[in-house]
Amino acid sequence: MKVLVTGIAGFIGYHLARRLLDRGDEVVGIDNLNDYYDVRLKESRLERLLSSSQCQFHRLDLADGLAVSALVKESRPHRIVNLAAQAGVRHSLTHPHAYVETNVTGFLNVLEAARHCKVEHLVFASSSSVYGGNHELPFSTEHRTDSPLSLYAASKRANELMAHAYSHLYEIPCTGLRFFSVYGPWGRPDMALFQFTRAILEGRPIDVYNDGRLQRDFTYIDDIVEGTVRVLDKAPAASPRNGYAAPPACRLYNIGTHQPVELLHFIEILENCLGRKASKVFLPLQPGDVPATFADVTELQRDFGFSPSTPISVGVARFVDWYREYYAV
Repeated sequence: MKVLVTGIAGFIGYHLARRLLDRGDEVVGIDNLNDYYDVRLKESRLERLLSSSQCQFHRLDLADGLAVSALVKESRPHRIVNLAAQAGVRHSLTHPHAYVETNVTGFLNVLEAARHCKVEHLVFASSSSVYGGNHELPFSTEHRTDSPLSLYAASKRANELMAHAYSHLYEIPCTGLRFFSVYGPWGRPDMALFQFTRAILEGRPIDVYNDGRLQRDFTYIDDIVEGTVRVLDKAPAASPRNGYAAPPACRLYNIGTHQPVELLHFIEILENCLGRKASKVFLPLQPGDVPATFADVTELQRDFGFSPSTPISVGVARFVDWYREYYAV
């Protein structure tokens, strides 16, 4: 089938597009190649994808509604995966407008395009950040998500509500995926694993927040892609309940390993892979951060027979191998 992937030059977008191409799908990619982090890394990802004749790339910004509408109308994708977003919790404290323009207005433009072109299924990236001030672990999609701790989290929760409304109004099958701390080769330079690896290899200290007592449900990129593809291939269907009208064909799933790892243990695994010890600067919990994330993946297992399982030691080792090769260190 033909799949439109927004954010195709990003970390998850690159890996998903490669998986779709490998299985024979046609991929139409969108990315604005902004400079939130090193554009050369995005270009390197793109270069590898565009070696396939089944991959097209269009440089445009999702905030440009007319351009998005024209592209979707022209390419007529069967399905859309929306991964484009302004990422980063801390960045949202200093650049709030970028989150509204890309994550809210941009997503609205994707919804409008999906509505008018009647796509079979819209899958979109949400985040574990939507759980915000919720202290009940593990995080379940049944939990309340009305206490976001950052504008980034609020923008991703807004996406979920917008998708629900469009699914109800225009019968667009939609599925939102709440990703938990994704890591792996070709990862983002602003994420902890990338920053720690670079600093340790350069002999610089690393910042360890909440005195190392943070816990994260780290999820390896191949598991994220596997879950996303399974969801993409199975659009939700509305089903009447107890004689009432069918609810919107809109679903939400967590994709996490269901095994939170303490930050200090995560750093220890990285030190072992690098063969070097880190110099640590212990700092308090940062604004917008949460002490722990922990995914309940019961619904993902029930509906798709899948749950992430790559051990953290394996995933970190693979990232280190990629980092050393890519940067020749």
